[in-house]
Amino acid sequence: MNEFSYLFLLFLFLTTATQLWLSWRQQAHVAAHRPKVPEAFSGMLSLEQHHKAADYTITKVRFGRLELFLGLALLLILTLGGGLNWADKQLVALGHSELVTGTLVIVAVTLFSSIVSIPAALYSTFVIEERFGFNNSTMATFWLDRLKGLVLSLLIGVPLVMAVLWVMQSLGEYWWITAWVALTAFSLLITWIYPQIIAPLFNSFEPLEEGEVAERVKSLLSRTGFQSNGVYVMDGSRRSGHGNAYFTGFGNNKRIVFFDTLLKQLSAEQVEAVLAHELGHFKKRHIIKGFILSAAMSLAGFAILAWLMKNAWFYTGLGVEQSSTYMALILFVLISPAFTYFLSPALSWVSRKHEFEADAFAANQSGGRHLVSALITLYRENASTLTPDALHSLFYDSHPPASIRIRHLEEIDHGAA
Repeated sequence: MNEFSYLFLLFLFLTTATQLWLSWRQQAHVAAHRPKVPEAFSGMLSLEQHHKAADYTITKVRFGRLELFLGLALLLILTLGGGLNWADKQLVALGHSELVTGTLVIVAVTLFSSIVSIPAALYSTFVIEERFGFNNSTMATFWLDRLKGLVLSLLIGVPLVMAVLWVMQSLGEYWWITAWVALTAFSLLITWIYPQIIAPLFNSFEPLEEGEVAERVKSLLSRTGFQSNGVYVMDGSRRSGHGNAYFTGFGNNKRIVFFDTLLKQLSAEQVEAVLAHELGHFKKRHIIKGFILSAAMSLAGFAILAWLMKNAWFYTGLGVEQSSTYMALILFVLISPAFTYFLSPALSWVSRKHEFEADAFAANQSGGRHLVSALITLYRENASTLTPDALHSLFYDSHPPASIRIRHLEEIDHGAA
């Protein structure tokens, strides 16, 4: 171990301790408010529904701590525990080129991590989600999804990894700029093809049927000037009882997608309000801003990696004896969360600001009261807690807490009146 080893352990300790502290705060706060429906939501949901949301949240928080410890153990085994170093030696002994060896090491580590995560995914789906009435998936669907994901990851991931490693090995000191450009272009390509090629591998998508909802959607799209290549309904109920709606794709390949569960839970006015909120993200250019922010962070990450990979202490400090471009990439991906965790509140602040702006757009297009009633319904049907701890929410929630969000919408409506 060297100085960087201790620096890594310090950040890992601080990050883990903060995560545990926030987890216990969330559990205690939700439990303390479990006995009574918050006054702001009185009459909007029953005490039984409030209890379900609290119990669901607490159960997930407790399970999250177990996942945290499992992830911590895996990280330490791979780095300071010598796991990566052992795997590297075994695959280097096969005698392939550095490009092929690096790809094999990255694929092996990714597969190992995926296999280790399977028990937690099984428990989450077939115990927690089942207990609270949300799971509609079967074992066959679960394993088929895993198989499809594996095949897709290999088909897409292996060429991408080989391309990045080749750039790292071949293009000199400023390789990281080319790698960033290539990765950004690749991300745009995947986003563009996702609606028509990738998403249908996992779910069925049918055009929204004619009726009141379709008429309201058409009217909203017309008056907001939004162009898409279709409005679709996804068979989300095949796996879960949770409802959702989202945009996917970009350019001339944009789609609007409603979960079938959401259409069953909301009225036509509420669906219109939810769609207006999503359109608000588009009209306010949040998607573009988010992509630019992500690209800027990726560029910074590549620049830092380019500096780190030149230093022997980076490898030896993380349990790896032999330096290489591929090992630098693996190590950087593995340890980055420990060093960037405390950026979470800033990223959440940006996301929440966007949510407030999208809510304001929806209120102006469809009326704030319809969005409020839709949000209450979704909180109720998805068993989302209405009483999150403020600090936990600051780190983890991309959306403002329910009470703040609804008060904001009511103020917009009162102002308009």
